Amino acid sequence: MLHPTALTKPKARAQPSQDPIAVLGAGAWGTALALLASSKGIPVYLWARRAEHAQAMQEERQNQEYLPGALFPEHLHPTADAEEALARAQFAVVAVPSRGLRETLQGLPKAPAYVSAVKGLLFAENHLLRISQVIQEATRVDRLAALSGPNLAEEVARFLPAAAVAASRDPALAQQVQQVFSGPSFRVYTTHDLVGVELGGALKNVIALAAGMVDGLGLGDNAKAALITRGLREIIRFGIAQGAQEATFMGLSGLGDLIATAHSPLSRNRSAGEQLVRGRTLDHLEAQKSVVEGIYTVKALHAWDQATGADLPITEAVYRVVYLGADPLEELSRLMGREAKPE
Repeated sequence: MLHPTALTKPKARAQPSQDPIAVLGAGAWGTALALLASSKGIPVYLWARRAEHAQAMQEERQNQEYLPGALFPEHLHPTADAEEALARAQFAVVAVPSRGLRETLQGLPKAPAYVSAVKGLLFAENHLLRISQVIQEATRVDRLAALSGPNLAEEVARFLPAAAVAASRDPALAQQVQQVFSGPSFRVYTTHDLVGVELGGALKNVIALAAGMVDGLGLGDNAKAALITRGLREIIRFGIAQGAQEATFMGLSGLGDLIATAHSPLSRNRSAGEQLVRGRTLDHLEAQKSVVEGIYTVKALHAWDQATGADLPITEAVYRVVYLGADPLEELSRLMGREAKPE
């Protein structure tokens, strides 16, 4: 259940002229975003893949399965009918796990624009793909944006203060997203650096896995701070090579998201790293109801590293622990024993 000390939810103001939005994916984050927009009086159609899930949300007026306790405003409409969800949507927010994303979108009607809320990467045919690229390939729609930042779904759903950045090469779309989601508890900035915002959101999950491993091993705050700092450098170095702007990684979708995800007990990726070093298996993590995007992102980055020779030492160490069963303490020793160099 959500904690009762949440901030007062903004009162919905009817906006009959406001076009609706669709949120594709009724997990915790998709539901939190649907709550933000619908609390402002914007009609939101929250699409669930399973009909029984949509029906339960309609009857209970909350997402008991993923976000219990966050009651739905009257403008939030759960549905399993994709036609209904997308019929008049000004844009569709994609909050579907990266696994199966392409197949899911190919089976749905098209929206005029898409906003990725998925923090992941895919590797296919020797190409590393950001989520917006997967969306574009699956839908053939070019109006694309991403919404990212230090946004833990449970806190956003409680209307606790938070901020995010909307990124798009189409300034009008970024501003559209900003207007829909900005409110008393959620401040949205805009940028044109779509590459940087998507990479920051995806790669920080890998560093958060490593941070969870440090927690699980009881290695202390010094080790964790060093890991996060060097992890940020790894993210920046990789991002610049992919065409992102360095300044983006010092903002909400980079450093901000990394801080929240690497430290919070609500972070699925940090918790997954902790579970791994305490004996949980990869199969167990993959079987969990809530997806841990970091375990798929690190696999995609490893494949990219093998294909290109990219320098991703922390990422490779995490990959070996997650997929090869390597001893995390041995991987730490390997990182500590790397050639000395200037910072």
